[in-house]
Amino acid sequence: MSTDRRLRRLVVDGTVWHWTVRQRVRPAYEDCRLSLSFFTEGYRAGTGRRLTLVFAPGPRRIVSNTYFEAGTVMRLPDRADLNLHEPGTARRLLDAAAPALDLRPSVRDVEVDGWPCFDEVVAGPEAVA
Repeated sequence: MSTDRRLRRLVVDGTVWHWTVRQRVRPAYEDCRLSLSFFTEGYRAGTGRRLTLVFAPGPRRIVSNTYFEAGTVMRLPDRADLNLHEPGTARRLLDAAAPALDLRPSVRDVEVDGWPCFDEVVAGPEAVA
């Protein structure tokens, strides 16, 4: 089984973001995590920012841990799922989570629970009426 740890590039309204998906597997499933991280240009040089969406298993929330395709998060009972490795999914999640950066403008590393963003992305624009 290969790991997909490459750093990808995404341009949104002239801002260049690099993004990656990481999986933390622990013996106890409840301690496993999937994270989707976005970095702006200059992050490693100390001038950019990082936004990380963390997905942890919970009631009616599943993160891939060798049973599902790598990078998959799923909500039960409707079995709605997203694969964090897909560029379109990453872009929609970035759009949903970006307001967290505005709430903490002086914080360089912003970490948020990914599940509310998941719900927003899965609901889509047709659910907002």
